[in-house]
Amino acid sequence: MASKKQHLETLRNVKLFSSCSKKELEKVARASDEITMTAGTLIVDQGQTGREAFVILDGEVIVKRNGRKVATLGAGDMVGELSLLDHGPRTATVVCDTDCTLLVIDQRRFLGVIDQVPAISHKLLASLATRIRDLDRQYFG
Repeated sequence: MASKKQHLETLRNVKLFSSCSKKELEKVARASDEITMTAGTLIVDQGQTGREAFVILDGEVIVKRNGRKVATLGAGDMVGELSLLDHGPRTATVVCDTDCTLLVIDQRRFLGVIDQVPAISHKLLASLATRIRDLDRQYFG
């Protein structure tokens, strides 16, 4: 099990949280739980309703969209962050490629952090806008 100090350092390296203060990161860390999953375990199932996001502390995951591999992610990456905003369907399937240690952040607890620290919502929106722009460039040039 990683220490809270290690959780803070990992969260600091997540793009979504990179501009957060130590105090803000501590609130996010307190709103999360560390879990372990073995290789082959399904973390996120495309099309299913999501209610949490996952930060990879250790290990690697495979991201598939419509059955096709689109990415391999590792420590410091986050999946499922759209579910922190709504209860919409998952946009991809994520499976542990190796044994993984993850921080799970559920929507209800995350929204409580946003109520306490509204600046995090601005950072989340900016991060998502950057992703949309990147996807737009990839798709339309």
